[in-house]
Amino acid sequence: MDRIIEKKKWTTKRIATIAGITGLVALIGASYFLTSGKSKVNVDTERITVSEIKQGPFQEFIPLNGIVLPETTIYLDAQEGGRVEEKYVEDGAVMKKGDPIMRLSNTDLELNLVNQETSVFNLLTQMQISRNAAQQNTITKLNQMADVENAYKEAERLYNLNKNLYEKKAIGAQEFKQSQIAFDYQVKRRKLTRQILQQDSVSTKQELEQTKQSYNRTQNALAVMRQKVGDLVVRAPVDGQLTSLDAEIGQNKNKGERLGQIDVLSGYKIRADIDEHYITRVFNGLMADFDLDDKTYKLKIKKVFTQVNNGRFQVDMEFTGEVPKKIRRGQTLQVRLALGDETRALLLPKGGFYQQTGGNWIFKLSSDGKTAFKVDMQLGRQNPDYYEVLQGLKPGDKVVTSSYENYGDMQELVLK
Repeated sequence: MDRIIEKKKWTTKRIATIAGITGLVALIGASYFLTSGKSKVNVDTERITVSEIKQGPFQEFIPLNGIVLPETTIYLDAQEGGRVEEKYVEDGAVMKKGDPIMRLSNTDLELNLVNQETSVFNLLTQMQISRNAAQQNTITKLNQMADVENAYKEAERLYNLNKNLYEKKAIGAQEFKQSQIAFDYQVKRRKLTRQILQQDSVSTKQELEQTKQSYNRTQNALAVMRQKVGDLVVRAPVDGQLTSLDAEIGQNKNKGERLGQIDVLSGYKIRADIDEHYITRVFNGLMADFDLDDKTYKLKIKKVFTQVNNGRFQVDMEFTGEVPKKIRRGQTLQVRLALGDETRALLLPKGGFYQQTGGNWIFKLSSDGKTAFKVDMQLGRQNPDYYEVLQGLKPGDKVVTSSYENYGDMQELVLK
């Protein structure tokens, strides 16, 4: 009798098939999870910088390296060319106005001065001779005038006498007529002599005036020449400190060549170079400050040099309050130049994250602080310490501000 053999449901082949299918499904699921989920990386919290977003005062400013310079500098140029014969002081000496600095020699100038002095002496001698001749001529004419006056009076006396005698029939007409003719002649002679004397006086006066003017012009030329020779001794134009003296004994200096400068010690200014990117935002009156010996000092831009050299332009700043006593010419100061007024803003501390993100996103910590995930944001103004946050973050948020160089395209940081 045949016996029915019962078929086994879980055969080895079937179990192996189910196990294979299950493994394949698990593999597909794991692959999907790993490729479609967020990429993560474990990060040691001791190797990152976490900063908190805060609301606070914000002012846009740029850091500058300022050089301390004298408030006023007077340049020394050679008024006349020559050879350096003597140096009375050295670079760095404190000078009083008029103190000699150096002496130049110029034989051409000195010879011209001698010739000019000789010309003045010759002209003065000629003037004296002309004046003596004019005086002698005037004396001669005055003597002639005296003779004429005497002859006139004698002719007048004789005429009046003969006229009276003629009227009384004491003398004849012929004798009276002779006295009358003689008197008329003396009248005309007297008149002519007076005119000649008057013209001589005017002529002599004009000649003396012309000679005097010529003498004055020559004297002025001599004074100018003496001044040019005197300029061979270079003197301090103001009180101050002599700096940048460029002259050595025996060296030839041309007219107009720079010899040095005098720094007026009445005050200081700060000169700084600024990137040309800011040239449209920098103008007179902008405020700046710097710290020295735990104290802050205020500055204000008083002059902007608009000429750009090597991508930078310069500004001069003056002190608006107390001036530090310890600063010296040539000292470098770290200056903060404010480009706007102080306002309230959402502040994000600066960090290395900006190099990889360009300020477009940042890793923000979760509420439990165990992870950090990407969030988009928008930044505005900046200063050396903070960025101004316009969108994407709020006060109290904590973000990773250290460098993201090792995170690649990770979407999430797991903080350990």
